Amino acid sequence: MKLNLPSPIKQIQFLRFPIGYAFGSSSKSLSQLHYSSREPILSSRIMSQSVGNSSGKKLIRIDISSDTVCPWCFVGKRNLDKAIAASKDRFDFEIKWHPFFLNPSAPKEGINKLQFYREKFGSRTDAIIARMTEVFRGLGLEYNISGLTGNTLDSHRLLYFAGQQGPDKQHNLAEELFLGYFTKARYLGDSEFLLECAAKAGVGGAAEFLQDPPNNGVKEVNEDLQKHSANITGVPYYVINGKQKLSGGQPPEVFLKAFDAAAS
Repeated sequence: MKLNLPSPIKQIQFLRFPIGYAFGSSSKSLSQLHYSSREPILSSRIMSQSVGNSSGKKLIRIDISSDTVCPWCFVGKRNLDKAIAASKDRFDFEIKWHPFFLNPSAPKEGINKLQFYREKFGSRTDAIIARMTEVFRGLGLEYNISGLTGNTLDSHRLLYFAGQQGPDKQHNLAEELFLGYFTKARYLGDSEFLLECAAKAGVGGAAEFLQDPPNNGVKEVNEDLQKHSANITGVPYYVINGKQKLSGGQPPEVFLKAFDAAAS
């Protein structure tokens, strides 16, 4: 299914289920969306071995296009972290997260997540939820369909800001956002939740960045969207060392093979 969208948000289509995830469309560009108003993770160890390390190991650069309401993006991240942990003796890693908007017209105030799923997926909703529950349990997580879903611009603004403080903080922040939204029914449009995630990831100055002025980072997010995500059709999407490209919540062994290919 293809959806025709004006620039800068290009076409979005459904990827093959179960490892790809995409939905939604909008007649608004990102530039129009200006608003006025634990579990242990591997990220710190992973990113401490990134660019600038004098270990002599080959560097693997990973660009990830993702949306924070995409469950397969969280699954892919957890599997990627496992693959990186298994490869840390061979490679150094640098990871950068880039924005994608599955539903750019979603309301800032949020809507009931389960209601949205039923309106979007109809009779397939229960099967999709059951599948995601199974996949999350395989990762040691409980998939939570409660709470609100909605516009993700503020979460991408915060991810951009975290990236300015280092790829480790950005990667840690992505984990916190996913974990709260998918397992604790926290809402990505809730500034309190965003600031809690920033604090856990060690991102300083988040409150000031998000609130004064309220469109901080919108231009940069839009530019990043155009550069890295404008021509893809769904997320998660990975570019490894600029040449190996993967889509969907791939298992660790697929990432391991991609690392080898990218390093050769």
